[in-house]
Amino acid sequence: MSTEAAAGRRPAPRDDLVAMEGYHSPQVDVAVRLNTNESPLGPPEAFVRELGAAIAGIEWNRYPDRAATGLRTAIGGLHGLGPEQIFAANGSNEVLQSLCLAYGGPGRRVVTFEPTYALHSHIARVTSTEVVTGRRTDDFAIDLDEARRTIESAQPTITFLCSPNNPTGMVEPEEVVRAVVDMATAVGSLVVVDEAYGQFAPWSALALLDEERPLVVTRTYSKTWAMAGARLGYMAGPTWVVDQLDKVVLPYHLDAVTQLAGTIAVAHLAEMEARVATLVEERGRVVAALDDLPVTVWPSGANFVLFRPDALDGDHVWSQLIDRSVLIRNCASWPGLDGCLRITIGTRDEDDAFLAALTEILT
Repeated sequence: MSTEAAAGRRPAPRDDLVAMEGYHSPQVDVAVRLNTNESPLGPPEAFVRELGAAIAGIEWNRYPDRAATGLRTAIGGLHGLGPEQIFAANGSNEVLQSLCLAYGGPGRRVVTFEPTYALHSHIARVTSTEVVTGRRTDDFAIDLDEARRTIESAQPTITFLCSPNNPTGMVEPEEVVRAVVDMATAVGSLVVVDEAYGQFAPWSALALLDEERPLVVTRTYSKTWAMAGARLGYMAGPTWVVDQLDKVVLPYHLDAVTQLAGTIAVAHLAEMEARVATLVEERGRVVAALDDLPVTVWPSGANFVLFRPDALDGDHVWSQLIDRSVLIRNCASWPGLDGCLRITIGTRDEDDAFLAALTEILT
């Protein structure tokens, strides 16, 4: 059979996937990699030793605990919640996917407020859920009149918030989150507050969780827990949401090693909090240095900083940084982020290398 004939018999993907592109972050061989908001500092050595010892006791011929009860109990203990209020998955992105599988789908809509985390809309579309976009203000805040108009018009089943917002770094004020939850409740919408960077922020929507309120909070071990390699995330929320997610997630989706890693990490809470404090202090130093350069900088409550060169094109600056073996995130083509770049806070040496390279390019 000819290649042309074989190609003609290939099954076609869904029509709505044909024009869709995958979500990817550039992986470039550079000396300084500050583009994916990973922790520049690894977990404590004691955690590594304890995990290694625990792995030796795994019964590899047996499936892991499908309910991940030990892990969910440990996570719930962090927030004063029971395991029945926690859903754990392979990264917070699988949590978001499970939410869209349970509450999205054909004929349903989600609302996002752009610019925000691209995977909120991407995952929704992958699950054949329509995406309706509300616009943020010029300073990237949520305008409550715009939020009300968008939610009442779209009648979404899911309303996404992100705090601190990726890629802007802004923390949504409590009064804004409360107002959006009230708007969403009125139309039967579940509010998902993505707090992948929540431990860096001064307040958390976890404080608003209630069994009757249609609100959930998602978090990840990738950032503050320095465990991006483990691919572990979770959701905290009402039991009735957790019950629905348990229906759509694949059986035995969390392997035994991931469950052990997440459970053991919780015992090292003090080290995590110290690591966060170190990065927050370093973030302040980087922002102060950026303030001395010809760039516009936005305030951040996360482990990254968004900025825009005042005179040079963002794409050009990003390429020039690559030439100097420094990789940051190019947001210049994202909705509402013309010319913007985002730097992950790294070690002091990594950040100094970035600042030196950026200074050379801009001055």
